[in-house]
Amino acid sequence: MKKILTYPFILLIRFYQTAISPFTPATCRYNPTCSSYALEALKKHGLFYGGWLAIKRISSCHPWGGSGYDPVPEKKNKK
Repeated sequence: MKKILTYPFILLIRFYQTAISPFTPATCRYNPTCSSYALEALKKHGLFYGGWLAIKRISSCHPWGGSGYDPVPEKKNKK
């Protein structure tokens, strides 16, 4: 079920990466890029938490925000 919900958003990000991003200047301050981060967050954590991580990351990508290496956090094991 989780994959079914995230699939349209993954397609949307892939469309952005292949059809829009190559024609815009590289402005992302982070590594991996915000779109790659969002893709990995959705795949690893699902729509809700992964989407929240992606929104948080994209909203901090501005001149007064952070920069540098910022990987997607690992999934926590439920005990």
